[in-house]
Amino acid sequence: MTAFADRLRDLIALEGPITVERYMGLCLQHYYATRDPLGAAGDFTTAPEISQMFGELIGLWMLEVWHGMGRPARVRLIELGPGRGTLMADLLRAARLMPDFLAAVSVHLVETSPTLRERQKAILEKSGISVEWHDRLEDVPPGPALLVANEFFDALPVRQFMATDRGWCERLVGLDQDRLAFGLSPEPEKSFGNPVRLGDILEWPSASITLAKDLARRLVRDTGAALLIDYGYWGPAFGDTLQALKRHAYLDPLAEPGEADLTTHVDFHRLAQAAASENALVHGMATQRDFLQALGIEARASSLKHRANPAQAEAIDRALERLTAGGDKAMGELFKVLALTHPGLEDVPGLAAHPLIQTRT
Repeated sequence: MTAFADRLRDLIALEGPITVERYMGLCLQHYYATRDPLGAAGDFTTAPEISQMFGELIGLWMLEVWHGMGRPARVRLIELGPGRGTLMADLLRAARLMPDFLAAVSVHLVETSPTLRERQKAILEKSGISVEWHDRLEDVPPGPALLVANEFFDALPVRQFMATDRGWCERLVGLDQDRLAFGLSPEPEKSFGNPVRLGDILEWPSASITLAKDLARRLVRDTGAALLIDYGYWGPAFGDTLQALKRHAYLDPLAEPGEADLTTHVDFHRLAQAAASENALVHGMATQRDFLQALGIEARASSLKHRANPAQAEAIDRALERLTAGGDKAMGELFKVLALTHPGLEDVPGLAAHPLIQTRT
C-alpha cells in the first residue's frame, strides 16, 4: 500500500464515492508526475519508441500540410503529451529536408510531468530548435498551428454510466471494507435517455470532447491542422474499456492506484462531432496501418535497410511489422488516425475528408 493509495482511501472515506472520471484524474496526475513510464523498463511502449520511421513520416506529413496552408512564415509546432520527446526529435530531423519550414516553426510541448520534461529537454537539445513547455494547450501562443497528439486522448479521464432498471447510473469508486470497489450512483443521469439493454456501459469522454472543441476553435481562428493518433473506434458503442497497464501487463484498474497507467479506448466519432460542431474539417478516420502505408513507410524501411547491417535490417523489419500489422489487437489495426483542419484546408496526406461530418448542418 502506497502513500498515494492511503490518501485516496482517506479522501473517499471523508467525501464518499468518487466518479471514475475523478479517480482516473487523480491516479494519472500522480502516476505521470512520479516516473518515466515508457520503454522496456517502464509500463508501455509507444510507436515513436519502436522506430524512427514513425516520427519521420509524421514530419513529412507536417511539411506537406504546411505547404497546403500556404507556407506561413510563423507556425506553432505543438505536441500534446510528448513522452520522452522521441517523436518530436524524429519529426524535426525529417523536417531538415525543408530549411524554410524549420525557420518558420516554434516548438511547443504540452506536458505536466516534471520527469518527462527533463527527458524531453535532453533529447531535443540536439535539434538546435528552441522549445517551450506548457501545462495546457490554451497556454500556447496564438497563431497558425500544426499539432500532433499520439496516445494522448486515451489517457484523458472519462465518465462511465451503467444501464440499470432506474436508467443510466454513474459508475463510482468507493470502499468495500478497506478495498477500492466499483459502485453506482443511486440517481440516474436523465440526459442520456432510457437504456435499451441492462448492464451496458456508456463511456462519456467529457474532457476529450472539451479539448477537441477547443482545438477546433483554435484551428478555425488561426488556421492549421491537428493529427490525432490513438487506439480506439468509431462509435457509438457500449462497453467498459477502462484498463490498467503496469510492466507491460494488464491488471485490475483498482488494484494499484497511481502505480499503473490508466486508459480507455478513444471514440473518434465523438471527437469528430465535437470538432465539426466548431466548424473544423474532419479527415479520416484511417487505421494506423493504412495511414503509414499511404505515407510511404515501406519505402522508408527499404531505404533504411540499404544502409543497415543484417541485425539492423532484421530490427527494421520487426518494427515495420509491429507498426503496421493487422488484427484487432495489433497496432496497425487497433490504432486509428484522425485529422482536424481549418475549413480552407480540404486535403491532407493519407486521410480522406469524412463525408458524414463534412455534410453536417
